[in-house]
Amino acid sequence: MSKLVSFVIPCYRSAQTIGGVVEEIDAAMGGLSAYTYEIVLVNDCSPDDTYEVIRGLCERRKDICGISLAKNFGQHAALMAGFRHARGDIVVCLDDDGQTPASEAGRLLGKLEEGYDVVYARYAQKKHSGFRNFGSRLNELMVRVMLGKPKDLYLSSYFAANRFVVDEMIRYTNPYPYVIGLVLRTTKRVTNVDVTHREREIGTSGYTMGKLLALWFNGFTAFSIKPLRAATAVGTLTACVGLLYGVYTVIKKFVNPNVPVGYSALMAAIAFLGGMVMLMLGLVGEYIGRIYISLNNSPQYVVRECVNTDFGAEPSTVEQTKES
Repeated sequence: MSKLVSFVIPCYRSAQTIGGVVEEIDAAMGGLSAYTYEIVLVNDCSPDDTYEVIRGLCERRKDICGISLAKNFGQHAALMAGFRHARGDIVVCLDDDGQTPASEAGRLLGKLEEGYDVVYARYAQKKHSGFRNFGSRLNELMVRVMLGKPKDLYLSSYFAANRFVVDEMIRYTNPYPYVIGLVLRTTKRVTNVDVTHREREIGTSGYTMGKLLALWFNGFTAFSIKPLRAATAVGTLTACVGLLYGVYTVIKKFVNPNVPVGYSALMAAIAFLGGMVMLMLGLVGEYIGRIYISLNNSPQYVVRECVNTDFGAEPSTVEQTKES
């Protein structure tokens, strides 16, 4: 019996590229007779006519589901919306700009067949901009330190996961989802497979510095308490240094009463300690704020409109795709 593969693609400013991605999926899956497939396209409130293109694809194809979010909730929230509509035994996530090669989906599926739960695409050379690559390196460091990611595991937006992993991920209903954190807390049977990363042909990345910072905050405030432990350690260390410096000052005064107490040193110490206190309070406040928002049942995302959410027909097979 063939397995059903759900391709989940968050879409933003991809009116000119998403059609090509769908065609590439059709071509790739045409050579994999052991699988049927469906495609879930999630419009993350794109300002262009991306959703009109998605709607057109859905009208021509009953194996494509279109979801439009009411505002821009971010890539990870869009993925969660797609996961909840995907029916597949395996879920494959990839980008909407054609940089992640859908033609190599068979590599990810083949690696899953070896017994792994999640397979991430690994790129020998990424074709992103320098800014995006820098952000990816920082994100990789954060995930390794805060979430315990193995050092040799490469993370990317192109991955395949077995059904039970996705089912566990969609149990998370709080705002600020972080898909990598959900994967790492679900299973340790995660590996990489090498694929080719392409140059972007149209448009620019939708990630800005603000969005990257928000994503990092989602990761370590929603899935790790290590920042709080680090704050406790830094606070303790600072208090010890302050105490030792105070003892040193008193001893120095007794040994040499003529030595003046340095005003500048005092102000520097106050400024340093005050800054550390404000930093720690801000960090604690970030956690408390997110708890408050979660208790108020703030949504992960809001769906404005859906097309073909019941898919209306059986998933694609090689023959059906050729006929369409």
